[in-house]
Amino acid sequence: MIRHIVFFTAKDPKDLPAIHQGLLGLGQIKHCSKFEVTLNTKTDPLSDVVDVVVYAEFENEAALIAYRNDPIYRATTKLVKPMRDLRFSADVKAK
Repeated sequence: MIRHIVFFTAKDPKDLPAIHQGLLGLGQIKHCSKFEVTLNTKTDPLSDVVDVVVYAEFENEAALIAYRNDPIYRATTKLVKPMRDLRFSADVKAK
């Protein structure tokens, strides 16, 4: 299994609802076994920069690649990218 975690910051806080809603569309992609998009609660003062977190699980690397190649992924990137500032991503293999 691969855990895919992505952190986003918004260029403008007023765009957070649109970013959140746009990223929720990624959940329509069939290749992930678990998918969540959440707004950061910002309760940790050392991590209050992150605005939105995407968490997804994939059976294997092939499923993650298929997810990234899906037309919904490309459309979502096109929608969200102009509104976001930073994007950090990590893919972690789990047992």
